[in-house]
Amino acid sequence: MNMLHHQSNNNKNRSMINAIVLLGLLTTLLQCSNAVEFTFDLADNAEDCFYEEIKRNTSAYFEFQVSAGGQLDVDVVLKDPNNQIIYSLDRATFDSHQFTAETTGVYTACFSNKFSAFSHKIVYVDFQVGEEQALPGVDEHATVLTQMETSSQAIHKGLNDILDAQTHHRLREAQGFKRAELINQRVMVWASLETASVVLIGLVQILILRNFFTDRKPSQTRYERL
Repeated sequence: MNMLHHQSNNNKNRSMINAIVLLGLLTTLLQCSNAVEFTFDLADNAEDCFYEEIKRNTSAYFEFQVSAGGQLDVDVVLKDPNNQIIYSLDRATFDSHQFTAETTGVYTACFSNKFSAFSHKIVYVDFQVGEEQALPGVDEHATVLTQMETSSQAIHKGLNDILDAQTHHRLREAQGFKRAELINQRVMVWASLETASVVLIGLVQILILRNFFTDRKPSQTRYERL
């Protein structure tokens, strides 16, 4: 009985160690991922550019989405190191573009809002360079995967799905927040106009009533009779 109990404790300790090692590997992999993902504010009548160095024959994935502002549109241009346009879109809300770098150098992604003189935009950008790195010790061999390696792949896929879902909800949250701010501003303006109208109507009514009940001087009455 003591030997069985000791063996059970060893199995539990081994499982805990494997879980800790697996979590460390997944965390390291997520930190080393070569991807840029951010949201920025594009002012009205302005243009912002971002730069990414890409080596030759490296695949890249470019995605953007306008989450708030105006008609949810923006001009997008993607240029190679030779300043040649490899992707362009006018007044687009969202799109994605995957390409392979033909030359090594700095690639430029520019977002323009020059056609809008009043509304600024909030733009989400996802720029991924290169293939996703393999799980250490899992995707590096062609043999049959063990149960631990299969679980690692499933957890890794689940984490990527969680990241995508969080990004989607952040964009929806930002869009809803901006829409709520716009509605709040319109309600405040409308309420202010209504308040000013009520006050003005009240003053006009008071002046008219005072004019009706004001006593006229005798001289004015005789003059009117004549």
